[in-house]
Amino acid sequence: MQQANLVTTYSLSQNYPNPFNPTTVIDYTIPKESHVMLKIYDVLGQEVETLVNEEQNVGRYQVQFDGSRLASGVYFYRLVAGNHVVTKKMLLLK
Repeated sequence: MQQANLVTTYSLSQNYPNPFNPTTVIDYTIPKESHVMLKIYDVLGQEVETLVNEEQNVGRYQVQFDGSRLASGVYFYRLVAGNHVVTKKMLLLK
């Protein structure tokens, strides 16, 4: 995994496309082996779906989220890796 050597910081990119219907892609990087959780929440803070919950090696990752069973609206996605936590907003339009 040659690209893994280039990863030096935790990052969570804005999903694309955004707004989306019904699928979107979320990219993130982790600079060291960590337990990674990537979850989707609604505006009330209720967990909607867990996309990732596993140990992952250093590298860049891409996850697809399918919101076809959800109502239109604002959702949040949160990456927890090691001691690093970051949350971003996305918009589902149907």
